[in-house]
Amino acid sequence: MEKAKVYFTDFRVKVGTPQTEKLKRLCIAAGIKNINMEGKFVAIKMHFGELGNLAYLRPQYAKAVADLVKEQGGIPFLTDCNTLYPGSRKHALEHLDCANYNGFNPTTTGCQIIIADGLRGTDEVEVPVKNAEYCKTAKIGRAIMDADIVISLAHFKGHEMTGFGGCVKNLGMGGGSRAGKMEQHSSGKCKVNEELCRGCRRCAKECGSNAITYENNKAFIHEDICKGCGRCIGACAFDAISNEQWDASDLLDRKMAEYAQAICQDRPTFHINMAMDISPNCDCHGDNDAPILPNLGMFASFDPIAVDQAAVDACQKATPIRNSQLGDNLAAAGEHHHDVFLDNNPHVNWEETLIHGEKIGLGTRQYELVTIK
Repeated sequence: MEKAKVYFTDFRVKVGTPQTEKLKRLCIAAGIKNINMEGKFVAIKMHFGELGNLAYLRPQYAKAVADLVKEQGGIPFLTDCNTLYPGSRKHALEHLDCANYNGFNPTTTGCQIIIADGLRGTDEVEVPVKNAEYCKTAKIGRAIMDADIVISLAHFKGHEMTGFGGCVKNLGMGGGSRAGKMEQHSSGKCKVNEELCRGCRRCAKECGSNAITYENNKAFIHEDICKGCGRCIGACAFDAISNEQWDASDLLDRKMAEYAQAICQDRPTFHINMAMDISPNCDCHGDNDAPILPNLGMFASFDPIAVDQAAVDACQKATPIRNSQLGDNLAAAGEHHHDVFLDNNPHVNWEETLIHGEKIGLGTRQYELVTIK
């Protein structure tokens, strides 16, 4: 496979030039205007942020992309699917309220918002996945599959279950219906190390299936109820919870790549990674820790694997921020991996997403980086 082109620009602008204009220039340089959008529905897939989280992308970036679509005669809408876990986005009405509270509405973004899998997260299309090894079909939110064109607008960050979250996660996990998310998370169950558990009950608040109870002030996870979503692992501040299946995160990564394949195959797609406010964990939490790396820039490409690989490589070259989760881990005694994602969330093989995505033909890890000033 030939090298993909990934276009990059940093966040520096001259006085009087907004960053949104720089984002537009980047997208144009990357070829977004080569897509025929005239009269076509264009889904802009993004994450609206959980209530309490402040690391999500600002709505002004979404408006910049929507404006480009409208300039080309397209009909844009912002979209995401409902969550598997409790929070402020578990059904469409809550999800729309959350989006509005966080600044996303037709006035601020210039387009409508549609929750892709409907009111209860059950409005899905079962899509055959090309070259799949684990998910022969994927359950994708119907509005995403009804779109003629898909644009991924992703906040690039760390992640407690997949190492990093970028384009592939935005599409694969974010585009799955509630049943689709459960299928991706079903590779393993979580268990508690009672010696490390402090009984703080934070894990139970984050649990996606009410599977955690307390016995003698120690958490206990009911395996028959647990969906394997991993929310409890990220919630525990004492490393008391782990996945009992050693390769569960690898399987999650592979399934996620196959779900992204279901969304991208057989239609035009375009992908943007915004490497800013690079938090250690997912935007699905109702909070966000300090960034682990400085703001790096914006990446755009027609190739979802290449755009993630380019952002990963930029992160690996960046200097970690000392006062952060990554900085604390690097300062602590013990094994260091010289890998920002492994050192940020140890025992998570982040590379598997890209390896499997390339294997099934979603994209290539080989890219040429084109820098735009």
